[in-house]
Amino acid sequence: MNASLSRRRILAQLGRGAGILVALPMTARLSVAHAQGAASGRTVTVAHAKGEIQLPFKPGRVLVFELAALDALQALGAEVQGVPDFKMPPLLARYADARYARIGSLFEPDYEAVKALAPDLIIVGGRSEAKSRELSRFAPVLDLSVSDQHQMADIYRNIRTLGAVWGLQDKAEAEVRSIEQAIAALHAKAQPAGKGLVLLTSGGKLSAYGPGSRFGMLHDVFGVQPATAPLTAARHGQVVSFEFLLKTNPDWLFVIDRDAAIGQDGRTAQQLLDNPLVRATKAWRARHIVYLNAANWYVLSNAGPGALKANIQQLSDAFDRA
Repeated sequence: MNASLSRRRILAQLGRGAGILVALPMTARLSVAHAQGAASGRTVTVAHAKGEIQLPFKPGRVLVFELAALDALQALGAEVQGVPDFKMPPLLARYADARYARIGSLFEPDYEAVKALAPDLIIVGGRSEAKSRELSRFAPVLDLSVSDQHQMADIYRNIRTLGAVWGLQDKAEAEVRSIEQAIAALHAKAQPAGKGLVLLTSGGKLSAYGPGSRFGMLHDVFGVQPATAPLTAARHGQVVSFEFLLKTNPDWLFVIDRDAAIGQDGRTAQQLLDNPLVRATKAWRARHIVYLNAANWYVLSNAGPGALKANIQQLSDAFDRA
């Protein structure tokens, strides 16, 4: 596709052609209203992963590379114009619609598309924050990355930050309270349930995660007791074997199927774990193997309010059935 054609299609998606304002759908009219708010010159100073930043209040044209931020914006009812070219998980199915411009991958922006959209705000996160400097040539960049060391503090910060930018502080606080209440209820069930291990399956291999890791929220926040001594807290976890699972012998196995999360063919986690060594563990014998929602945990990083609440509910239901 040549540059001029790409630009025309992007502009058409935004409904910015001359003389068609009265025919715009509701979402586009809302964007126009937000654009007028941004054009008024009002700003708001908010916290993000790099400290504080001054942003336009109610920005009109917003491009989002971070899927957890899309989750939060969806929960708050704020509209965006550009999203990554990625097979959206079920929770974010609405953003697969063609009315949302494609702005590159989760890791690599399409700078031509970004420039053509003339954004008022660009939102990045863990997978895209490395491109912040290049993207800042086009608009202010809000970094909503979440640290493994203080996940919930960052998640709450991000929800409140987005609420402040869009003037939706009451909705943001309601989301935070809802999550806090759900976590408290889950924690009370998880503490006496026994010891657990988080396992990621990918390409026929196993990696385990403990407290302080990217999936450490299960222990650090939700209250599941770890089944083994501290594991390597590397981003890709600690490679383990089936023999390790039997030796560790957890009461619970919490499994994330990475291949399923990214739509990659191969042996499923259920097929991989159905072997004599795993069948000898306490978790298998007690039917305490929980196949977590892989898209919510891996793709959305368990960092958006929708994904987080759905994951808490899945775990709560599993403990109720035990």
